[in-house]
Amino acid sequence: MNKTITTFIFIGLIGSAIAQFGYSEPVKNAPDSEYQLTKISHLDATPVQSQGHTGTCWSFSALSFFESELIRQGNKNPDLLSEMYIVRKAYEGKADKYIRMDGKVNFSEGGAFHDIPFVIRNYGIVPLDIYSGLNYGTDKHNHSEMFSVLNGAVQGVLAQTGAKGGLSNAWKNALNGILDAYLGADPKEFEFKGKKYTPKSYAKEIGLDMDNYLSLTSFTNHELNKECMLAIPDNWAWGKSYNVSLDDLMAATEYALKNGYSVAWGADVSEKGFSFSNGLAINPVDDATINVSGKDNKNFSDGGADKQSNAFKTPVEEVKVTPEMRQEGYENKTTTDDHGMHIVGLYKDQKGTKYFLVKNSWGTGNYPEGFLYVSESYFKWKTINVYLHKDGLSKELNKKLGLNN
Repeated sequence: MNKTITTFIFIGLIGSAIAQFGYSEPVKNAPDSEYQLTKISHLDATPVQSQGHTGTCWSFSALSFFESELIRQGNKNPDLLSEMYIVRKAYEGKADKYIRMDGKVNFSEGGAFHDIPFVIRNYGIVPLDIYSGLNYGTDKHNHSEMFSVLNGAVQGVLAQTGAKGGLSNAWKNALNGILDAYLGADPKEFEFKGKKYTPKSYAKEIGLDMDNYLSLTSFTNHELNKECMLAIPDNWAWGKSYNVSLDDLMAATEYALKNGYSVAWGADVSEKGFSFSNGLAINPVDDATINVSGKDNKNFSDGGADKQSNAFKTPVEEVKVTPEMRQEGYENKTTTDDHGMHIVGLYKDQKGTKYFLVKNSWGTGNYPEGFLYVSESYFKWKTINVYLHKDGLSKELNKKLGLNN
């Protein structure tokens, strides 16, 4: 995309977001809603994008988070970063591990927030203007065919393990040939804004230190206030999280937002109360009032099933979520790692219920223009993990986790 056009869109969409949320309070989740949502904290973010028909929400949400980090660090007009460069390099890492592990780990479109530090540390990052990843004749992302071809190649290599003479040294080049064909050639060097870069030198230029970021989770099968590895399929890189109490997870997210730090959010979005089209995610005591027609697609990469209920128009009583309730969903697989998003604000309704303002990657077709409000109950119930800058933690939580030592 032309750089001048990108800048114009960036400024225009930021202005639209300010008009929507901005700050003329209170705001609503939908035009005919009775919700009165008052701002507690609202942080800057880059424009909402669409992941299209892909399972790459983790890259879109994490890079949105890091773009907000650049804004927080003083760059008021940061370059948009290339989601598909991250996706490409993560595929290289996933394929390598998949073959080394004889196919006993996940190889899919999915990923986790830990993938971004893996890529930036090992390869660097590039601007979106340099690498859009749209090399297959469309202006919207669709990875159905690409993943089918990639998976076929990886399964073919896997079938040759144990063969006489072992694997050839050509299969990684073959995999990269597929990625080149669909996403574009791997940018080893590029010129941007009058300067020449490699992905690593560009990463150094923008100044994000991957050692400053950590993940928090909350499940009872892990020791409290210690590091653990979440046993979810998309955690192929085996990234670790600090396991905290449910109250600390909620408090940490609130504290970060109130102190200028946005938060990347991994969650289950398959529940009846999660409705992008209604701009709301809630956990009502009586969810029988929610009528669902249609269904979500496999990657949760669009507005999903149509959901109608008065609960999306008027605040209702929500479930008081306990750690035991969370754990039950994790154990019986009704809580799964569906979707990555970016939390950029904290609001409350007329009854005092707290909501996180969440930036999604499903385009801007709903009333909050690509955002939605997630209630405290839904967050406590369906959060897999959050990812944030370590300076966004309170002194008390730092001490509990032993990070002050």
